[in-house]
Amino acid sequence: MKMTLPASWQDQLDSAGFTSFTPIQEQIFEPIRAGETILGISPTGTGKTLAYLLPSLLNIQPQKAQQLLILAPNTELAGQLFDVCKTWAELIGLQVQLFLSGSSQKRQIERLKKGPEILIGTPGRIFELIKLKKIKMTHVNTIILDEFDQLLSDSQYPFVDKICRYAPRNHQFIYMSATNQVDPDKLAPDTRTIAVDNMELTNIQHFYLQVDKREKVDLLRKLSHVEDFRGLIFFNSLSDLGSAEEKLQYRGIEAVSLASDVNVKFRKVILEQFKNHTLTLLLATDLVARGIDIDALECVVNYEVPRNQETYTHRAGRTGRMGQNGFVITLISHPEELKALKKYASVRQLVLKNQMLYVE
Repeated sequence: MKMTLPASWQDQLDSAGFTSFTPIQEQIFEPIRAGETILGISPTGTGKTLAYLLPSLLNIQPQKAQQLLILAPNTELAGQLFDVCKTWAELIGLQVQLFLSGSSQKRQIERLKKGPEILIGTPGRIFELIKLKKIKMTHVNTIILDEFDQLLSDSQYPFVDKICRYAPRNHQFIYMSATNQVDPDKLAPDTRTIAVDNMELTNIQHFYLQVDKREKVDLLRKLSHVEDFRGLIFFNSLSDLGSAEEKLQYRGIEAVSLASDVNVKFRKVILEQFKNHTLTLLLATDLVARGIDIDALECVVNYEVPRNQETYTHRAGRTGRMGQNGFVITLISHPEELKALKKYASVRQLVLKNQMLYVE
């Protein structure tokens, strides 16, 4: 497969240390190139973005505006898709532009005048630009709906449905999901499903730390002092997140939250600081679980046991991406919580002593 790609892409793969394609990347390449409408299902961290991006970009005619539309459920994911897409698109002479709610609509309309072949954005803003006739759906040949199971939410799907209704029947749809929690009635007719949902991410290790409920924030403080520790901390509730952030910052810990009410520009600054190891702890809720993609993230911490298996899997998928090693730590305060956790993963106990983590 690699040898069929443009030479500039082969060089990019080599420089990135890319040695082999994942099952989902291999299996959907030719169907997408052939223009098929597909539903691709593969676990988080298995390279779904490049799986659909490479064949889709090869189907584009240079200098013909607005051919490919990619929709994402949140600004983080849309922004990261833009960064990835830009890298590969520019190597073959294509332009890509990003359209997010909360950013200047006027500037986004100006970007459209440059004639980008690829448009990436969140459903609300994309629909606004369609209504204004700035995005012309008759020019779009392919619509990609990334994290499609998330786009089915009550807040997103009305916009997604309206956007898709503007597309003529001969358009190619590509639906991508980390789970099979997809309503088949929401798919276009003759959608072909390609699922690689039995792929085990054996490079991720799962642990738990026993801690009194009142001592959880202090445990996070201690974790931040472990050498080379950097963790993405997930909370079930916004109130617990806010309280933990306040207490940690009061104690001088480099911890910042990425809650949904943080504006787009500041979120980007926070993520960059975390990626550059300036921040030790990044606090988040599941609203941003799908949109965070951090290379070589060492650890995900569950402040409490996630509500269900799917949530646990998505959180765990933020670490150990593309075959790298990673570990997940869940904080446990009660035997019943441990019992629930063991239904999600095979876990071992950790202990924290003298700023070091040990397996019991």
